[in-house]
Amino acid sequence: MSFEIRRYDDADEQGWLRCRVLGFLDSAFYDDVRQEKEHYDGPAVELVAVEDGQVVGLLDLELEPGPGILHDTTARGGVIWHVAVHPDYRRRGIATALVERALALARETGLEIVQAWTRDDPWVHAWYASCGFRQRYSYLHVYMQPGEAREEVTLRTEGLRPVLAFAHYTGDERDEVRRRFERVHDDVLYERKV
Repeated sequence: MSFEIRRYDDADEQGWLRCRVLGFLDSAFYDDVRQEKEHYDGPAVELVAVEDGQVVGLLDLELEPGPGILHDTTARGGVIWHVAVHPDYRRRGIATALVERALALARETGLEIVQAWTRDDPWVHAWYASCGFRQRYSYLHVYMQPGEAREEVTLRTEGLRPVLAFAHYTGDERDEVRRRFERVHDDVLYERKV
């Protein structure tokens, strides 16, 4: 293992952002671009994998997020908000090492479970399963294109017209929603006991 895993430092922000963008580029989250790293109100495990001074992997695990964040549990838990590996450094165990270190640190704080949301990339699902996570729940992310948004979204402000829209669909007609809209993703919750 030629990479080092350590806690995130504010000086890592640009490398963190670049790694996240490149790591998400070939995934269903390809357009989820950030201009600054997220900061957490409470405790968090924020890790980076570094090789030759470059951030090549990252993982953010918020410990005990605010009410309503964890899905359907009374367990003391946390949420993995970001995990990514630079494409040039994949298949070297970086993501797995990051998650194992984060889970060890979460265990020390008394967390019982960790949850993570992802979309419908089979390789990401396989990775979560290989790390001992199990799928608990899913719903749809629906991106409405210009013609779709104008017909679906109503507004009360005169002169305001929807161009694009993003929505969550939790109903039972998922196949129908997939037929009606051009860009639809499964948003899948994974969970692992710590």
